[in-house]
Amino acid sequence: MSSEQTPTTPEITGPRPRRLTYAALLAALEGLALVVGGVWILVLGVTGHPDDRQQAVTGGITLVVLALLPLLAARGLLALRSWSRGPAVITQLMALPVAYNLLQADSMAIPGGIALAVVAVASLVLLINPETTRALGIRGPGNAGSTQK
Repeated sequence: MSSEQTPTTPEITGPRPRRLTYAALLAALEGLALVVGGVWILVLGVTGHPDDRQQAVTGGITLVVLALLPLLAARGLLALRSWSRGPAVITQLMALPVAYNLLQADSMAIPGGIALAVVAVASLVLLINPETTRALGIRGPGNAGSTQK
């Protein structure tokens, strides 16, 4: 493996930026919400009287498995791992259409849609912030191979 292929960790002097910590906390919050929702659907599917028990169990398990993405991203963000920004951004991009669908409902789902949209947009703003990018050691396009002289 050449030295160009060897990943390097960024040289961080000082504490982790607050924006990065907030982004990690929001991602963890979304992951925990997915776990709680998945377990709730799973329990109702097993103990209740759903229209389709198999669909309820499958939906609950799917939500619990999907929770791994934001939870792993949050852990990586807290550890200043550059790879973690990608899964965190993907999680937020997936949350926006879900929030939109919740906002279109004529039910108690509207406040949930508002909350999810606010969290997703706030997380995206925090994740693309230049301070966050620097802290994670992510270089922009055209700067991948350049070194300062």
